[in-house]
Amino acid sequence: MSVDAKKTLISPIFDNNPIALQILGICSALAVTSSLQTTIVMCIALTAVCAFSNMFVSMVRKQVPNSIRIIVQMIIIASLVIVVDQILKAVAYDISKQLSVFVGLIITNCIVMGRAEAFAMKNPPWPSFLDGVGNGLGYSVVLLAVGFFRELFGAGKLFGYEVFSLSTEGGWYVANGMMLLPP
Repeated sequence: MSVDAKKTLISPIFDNNPIALQILGICSALAVTSSLQTTIVMCIALTAVCAFSNMFVSMVRKQVPNSIRIIVQMIIIASLVIVVDQILKAVAYDISKQLSVFVGLIITNCIVMGRAEAFAMKNPPWPSFLDGVGNGLGYSVVLLAVGFFRELFGAGKLFGYEVFSLSTEGGWYVANGMMLLPP
């Protein structure tokens, strides 16, 4: 992998994180992080949509008139979100129900739209794909950190397994239910 490709992939994770530095995509960051299980699924969904939408937008960028480029980008993103949502319903129906509308909201996620417009419209498919993966991973790092602390301190559990013995069951920890409430 070339130095430019590594930079395109790694930069959004640490140096230019879409949530931490650009303050993009924070609605879903708060909405789906009450458990690590839903957090991981949302991270995978957004990373896949961001990577493939960047690649497809980059592939058609020279054929699309400037006047309809955003419409074309949204059609590509919406199509990918529908595919991801259908796969999720087929493979993990219970998690699909928990995420409900938030998977559909990937269509309007600022990270996905922003990367399609700012990067994919100006670069070839492979770097655009890597940029999408990098931004998806940057989003994932923050979501996983938030989800970890929300589930741990909100329920005293991680992935449904007890980490802190709850006071209601004879343990010492009093779960902070407010950590699990949606914003």
